[in-house]
Amino acid sequence: MQLLWVVVMGVLGAFWAEGEEALCRILGRPEFPMLSKEGDVTIGGAFSIHTKISEPPLSFTDTPPPLICSSMNLIDFHLAQTMIFAIEEINNSSSLLPNISIGYRIYDSCGSTLSSMRAVMALMNGQERTVGKTCSGQSAVHAIIGASDSSSTIVMSRSTGAFQIPVISHFATCACLSNRKEFPSFFRTIPSDFYQSRALAQLVKYFGWTWVGAVRSDNAYGNNGMATFMEAASLEGVCIEYSEAILWNNPREQIARVVEVISRASSKVVVAFLSQWEMDVLLEEALAQNLTGLQWVGSESWITIDRLATRRSSAVLSGTLGFTISKSKIPGLREFLLRVGPAQDPNNTLLKEFWENTFSCRFSPQQEKENGPRQSQCSGSERLEEISNPFTDTSSLRFSNNVYKAVYAVAHSIHDLLTCRHGEGQGGNRNCAHRDNIEPGQRPRSVCSDSCLPGYRQAEIKGMPVCCFSCIPCAAGEISNLTDSAKCTQCSLEYWSNGDKSRCVPKVVEFLSFDETMGILLAAISLVGACLTIVVSLIFFCFRETPIVKASNSELSFLLLFSLTLCFLCSLTFIGRPSEWSCMLRHTAFGITFALCMSCVLAKTIAVVIAFQATMPGNTVPQCSIPLQRISVFSCTLLQVVICVLWLALAPSVPVKNAHATEKVILECDVGSAIGFWAVLGYIGLLALLCFVLAFLARKLPDNFSEAKFITFSMLIFCAVWITFIPAYVSSPGKFTVAVEIFAILASSFGLLFCIFGPKCYIILLKPEKNTKKHIMGKSHAQSQ
Repeated sequence: MQLLWVVVMGVLGAFWAEGEEALCRILGRPEFPMLSKEGDVTIGGAFSIHTKISEPPLSFTDTPPPLICSSMNLIDFHLAQTMIFAIEEINNSSSLLPNISIGYRIYDSCGSTLSSMRAVMALMNGQERTVGKTCSGQSAVHAIIGASDSSSTIVMSRSTGAFQIPVISHFATCACLSNRKEFPSFFRTIPSDFYQSRALAQLVKYFGWTWVGAVRSDNAYGNNGMATFMEAASLEGVCIEYSEAILWNNPREQIARVVEVISRASSKVVVAFLSQWEMDVLLEEALAQNLTGLQWVGSESWITIDRLATRRSSAVLSGTLGFTISKSKIPGLREFLLRVGPAQDPNNTLLKEFWENTFSCRFSPQQEKENGPRQSQCSGSERLEEISNPFTDTSSLRFSNNVYKAVYAVAHSIHDLLTCRHGEGQGGNRNCAHRDNIEPGQRPRSVCSDSCLPGYRQAEIKGMPVCCFSCIPCAAGEISNLTDSAKCTQCSLEYWSNGDKSRCVPKVVEFLSFDETMGILLAAISLVGACLTIVVSLIFFCFRETPIVKASNSELSFLLLFSLTLCFLCSLTFIGRPSEWSCMLRHTAFGITFALCMSCVLAKTIAVVIAFQATMPGNTVPQCSIPLQRISVFSCTLLQVVICVLWLALAPSVPVKNAHATEKVILECDVGSAIGFWAVLGYIGLLALLCFVLAFLARKLPDNFSEAKFITFSMLIFCAVWITFIPAYVSSPGKFTVAVEIFAILASSFGLLFCIFGPKCYIILLKPEKNTKKHIMGKSHAQSQ
């Protein structure tokens, strides 16, 4: 990991400094693949043909030297030749891809993630070079077979996924590769460790081994496989005494420490989720420490490796259990393998290396200064039939068959693509491709129903197989963010589905604000009403010595005008983002100002009745009427103040988020105590009803003395507004609830202002000839005479 991090940082620095040319040099992209052949369609391959890789020193002052792979791996060379055999077999077929030739480019991944990245970059970029020697060109291959381990396959799949180049692995079993979101273009012809790990746990449980040790490869293959095994083992009642991790290139001291842990442990069963390379080094150290008497349970990677099944290793591994890939036969493969040699391509260094390793000979004369035993000269006529090694062994083809199937899977896909067989489902379009225009991301389709996109869910079609379904849009407030979702997921309370119902987004926060049209309009009307009230007050003040002002009880009139001003202004507290102080202020201010207003109207009504009685013969106005008016106004208002104080003390109004609405979170003021809220409204309604009754009873007053009629009409408007307010308030959604309340406040306030003071202002300003004591006393004075 340290080496990889250093190299990556070097790549980034060099890329910025020197561009793509530096990137090509640092990755060390090989000039030519190990094995290649041109064709109409090209399949790439990445195999661990060598198992050791040099780690060059990095000075950060010079270009890093190229990576050098050594120690030939005959097993993966066998797999590479199996891929070539399958391609040649298809090229000779008259039924599969007729008149189409398949080429190949096979690279050596050297069992290293770094070399795998180098190989996949070469496979994607091709061999074309511009004058500036930069990496260029379109994808050189249409699919990639490989790699021979999970870690390298992960690196390759992450690189090719963005370009939709399929990677088909014959060996990578890591369950993590089944994540279609992370690895959209990865496929394999070997089962996932999701199943093997659980099977191993059940195998251990079957034999009654409930106390076991565990050792794994310290890479994606081992870590993911062992994690799944331990999870499954715990469900089976199997306990893990220890869990150790190793890599084949770890220092011997670290391998020795792991073997010591195994030897000192009390458990007698070891579950080894290792690759064949880690098992090699672990076995050597186990033999060195004479680690015997243990029962080994192995993973598929090493359980059938012939080089581990020797007389020497039997002291350690005798009786080992595990699961493996099933055997198979590939007709003609052995004969093909026996023809492999430098005679096929005398310039191919890999074939020469294979021949020298197999027959322990040299094509070039051995120099005197070279160390090691003297080797004979290779003639090229040696016979592979006389050799028995992993390359020539075809007795139990396991992973070879996986490579064979992977090549045929690619061939059948391309065949269906070129012959327009894909997309011929129910109403599907025949989407054909030309041999010279095949894109790597084109996977022929054969489905009953098209996939359901995010935002939809699958729904069964009655009488049809499960592969046939219809796509139903998710309901409002529900989402599906995966393709072919079986059900939609409900968004949490403060979230709502977006337009295509593929993800949950925060709900829109709604309240009546000063920035929107409705808020601006209501605030403007409120200020206009307050200004009109102030204007009326100024008119009354300027004409305070005139008979009409004196006759209307100027003290109560000014107090009423003051309370109406407050009524208009209190509606502003209902607009804006609800807060603790605004929620407590809005309802208490409304209740107290309207109680003051109704108290003034009530006192005014009583004063009208008393004044009318005084005009009758023999009646006089009581001297104590004015103090009684003040006491009645104060008392009626004080009672409302007491109700509001109790409300605030016991259960005040507070701001809340109402997320139960569909697409919005409504910020509103919760009244706290419904009893307190309706008590405030009920008290105002009671005062209004008393005013209406008294004014109605006094409606027979003389025409010129019409104060009671105006009060009666204003109370009719007031009561009508607040009676219709109740159902409108209860049924209005969201911010319209507040708007209804403000409308009721403004409408009733304007009704009082216009009905009580409008006629007087009309006489004062436009009919001054009627603003006389004689006119006001009019009929009542005549009747008294």
